Amino acid sequence: MDNPDELTTGERIRVLRESRGMSRPVLAGLCGRGPDWLKKIESGERELRSHTLLLQLAAALQISDLSVITGTDAGGTAQPVPLGRLSHPGMPAIWSAVMTRTLASPAAWAVDPTVLQGRADQTWRLWHTSNRNRTEVGALLPSLIRDGEHAARSLDGEQRRAALVALSDIYRLTGQATAYVAPAELAWVVADRALSAAQDADQPAAIAASAWNMGNILRETSYPEEALRVVQEAADLIRPHLDGAPDDWRGIYGALQLHAAVTAAREGSEGDAWRYWGKGDQVAKSLPAAYVHPSTVFGRANVDFHAVSVLTDLKKSQKALGTADDLDPDVMPSVERRARLWVEVARGHLHRGDRTAALHVMQKAHEIGAETVAFTPSARVVAADLWRNSPRSMRAETSLLAKAVGVATVG
Repeated sequence: MDNPDELTTGERIRVLRESRGMSRPVLAGLCGRGPDWLKKIESGERELRSHTLLLQLAAALQISDLSVITGTDAGGTAQPVPLGRLSHPGMPAIWSAVMTRTLASPAAWAVDPTVLQGRADQTWRLWHTSNRNRTEVGALLPSLIRDGEHAARSLDGEQRRAALVALSDIYRLTGQATAYVAPAELAWVVADRALSAAQDADQPAAIAASAWNMGNILRETSYPEEALRVVQEAADLIRPHLDGAPDDWRGIYGALQLHAAVTAAREGSEGDAWRYWGKGDQVAKSLPAAYVHPSTVFGRANVDFHAVSVLTDLKKSQKALGTADDLDPDVMPSVERRARLWVEVARGHLHRGDRTAALHVMQKAHEIGAETVAFTPSARVVAADLWRNSPRSMRAETSLLAKAVGVATVG
């Protein structure tokens, strides 16, 4: 379709939508938004800064090259739009374990909830320490899911409550390990089961942790308002129980605050972002200096890491990079979180137009957590940008990075 260069992004979206005979409510709904939001985008009243939403619009319009919407001159190089989700060989077995839950009476074999919780805790540790965390954790999840379901249905009393807490942890981990590779229906099923198990157990910390997980799903599927509501309700639920509670209860409360901070920052709400971050900072100060929450890795280091994320999402690249310079990434025990910090730093360098620095940092991120980088959309966006737009002298290195991350480099 002929789309003149002088058109704005919003005007291009309107022309493309109308050429396909799509109504504004239909296209907005495919992106998880309302028609008023799309009307403001098309009219230029609201700037579309989210790369994720740009990709969603392009996919909904069945545009395979993002530059058709943005009008960006990429030197004739296509800006490919992923029209499907990423794939991972471990997904079929996980899908089977989640979606073929039997309705028959449980078989007569015992599952000790204490042992089950220990296995869940060990698998969470593997998630945070392995360079190939999706593959290694994914191999363990099917049996964990089945054993957790069996325990929750075959036990009663306090043992059943303990099994439900373990099952909630298992489903939360399933959500983490299958993020961006699971079909949408599985992502929602997993998040809902984690929350339902925690609510059945009537354990505030488990409910709060499951809400943190649900908030991740909501935020990544472009429901930021709902994500904030869920984590705020969870924080309100657990707050009255914090006096004299175990450290991990305060840890999940702090993690909820950091989640809200990033969600607000992505929406451009700077004041709210720093208000939530400040609450998380206060929680970290109340905990032992070396404390780290076992699944969310909330603690002093993660609060500091989130300051970089908030600044990056607020497009304050210079300050984000300065803040990152003052951090010691090695104090963070999570390989996954360290790799994502370096991705945030790379995004900051890219915002400033320093592709040499962005490439160096992305190579470091990939070295630390190869699968974290390969299966994180923001990291893939950086890798694709470097490959498309870096000078010829960097093309060999950016091509190697793009191939390692799994970004197409044809053409």
